[in-house]
Amino acid sequence: MTSEDAARERERTRGDGSAGDAEARTKADAEVEAKADAEVVSRFVEQFASQLVEAGMARMPSRVFAALLASDSGALTAAELGDRLRVSPAAVSGAVRYLTQQHMVSREREPGTRRDLFRVHSNQWYEALGSRDAVLKRWENALREGVAGLGADTPAGRRLAETLAFFEFLEVELAEMMDRWRANRKALFDHG
Repeated sequence: MTSEDAARERERTRGDGSAGDAEARTKADAEVEAKADAEVVSRFVEQFASQLVEAGMARMPSRVFAALLASDSGALTAAELGDRLRVSPAAVSGAVRYLTQQHMVSREREPGTRRDLFRVHSNQWYEALGSRDAVLKRWENALREGVAGLGADTPAGRRLAETLAFFEFLEVELAEMMDRWRANRKALFDHG
């Protein structure tokens, strides 16, 4: 909603100054604010999702992740995600399946219901990167087998050995970086 629309809405609800008119203006102002807030959130979701897509993530998981990140609670049901993103339940289901496999969101049961609640945690990036350790180990093992099979003295074997060395280096650096992040996060956000 534009500022002109908001002004028209306030003008429309303006009355003769009675208590009922004041209450109507307050309610109308709150509705205008809520619409404006929803537009800001929606704009962020689409812009951040576009950045994730450019980085290689599929579009729907990007949108779902951004919507969860931008929600005050950090947790939404599939129906709430579908409403906010204007997509089908099937689209949400596929997206959250991907995001849970990547350790970017968790699935919980909404208390007192049979509905699932999808939650993004404050440390989701740490969790997502931390889960890459197992992937790096598998890649390293496959590369070691490749070097052994092709021979370390062949051009392909040397290329695989260099790739293996890079992943071994990355694994050590990533572990050290995560340790530094934990200390930095504690200093920045643990004030209690």
